[in-house]
Parts: sequence; structure tokens; C-alpha cells
Amino acid sequence: MKITVQSIHFTADKGLLEFIQKKADKLETFYDKIINGEVYLKLENVEDEANKIAEIKIMLPGNQLFAKEKCKTFEEATDLAVESLRKQIEKHKTKKVIAAEAVKKAVLAAGEDEF
Repeated sequence: MKITVQSIHFTADKGLLEFIQKKADKLETFYDKIINGEVYLKLENVEDEANKIAEIKIMLPGNQLFAKEKCKTFEEATDLAVESLRKQIEKHKTKKVIAAEAVKKAVLAAGEDEF
């Protein structure tokens, strides 16, 4: 999956970029029709240690999923955001199956009405 990483107001090191790519690639094991993804890394100016924000947006055919997490490290925020996206993907797949079954029932019912 093609991932675009944008670090806002700082420069992300190569290790962090590889970590993000590796985590994002794992999402394809749950749904292989992911088109692409965008990751935004931000530093928030607050006194709290948990000032690192990771926002991940992935594009699916006909849909887009988004997760935002705030933690002490970008790695931890990325982990949590990817886990949130995994749950959203599972929910998306379930909805697609239910919709497909409803269409199938409607087609069968329409076919029976003709005879």
C-alpha cells in the first residue's frame, strides 16, 4: 500500500517512517482493497508529555477511514491509530457482507414474483 507521511513542523527520521510503513502494511492483511493512505504527524505545544499526534486516513473503494491518536511517542500513537483502523475495517467488511446478502435476498424475491 502506498503511504504518504507528512510531518508537520519537524522532520521525521528514517526509522520512524519505516515503522509507520510496516504498521500500515499490516492493514492489508485485513482488507486487500485499500487504495492508499496518508499519515500526518504533529507536535502539539502543550505542557503534557503526550503531545505527539498521529492521524491516519486510508482510502477504500467508495469509503475513507480515519483515526487520530495522541500519545507520548509517535510509535505508540501510530500503533493505536492502526489498531483503531483495523477495527473500522472489520466493521466495514461486516457492513458490506450484510448489504450483499440484502441485495441477494431482494433479487431472489423479485425472481420468485415473476413466476
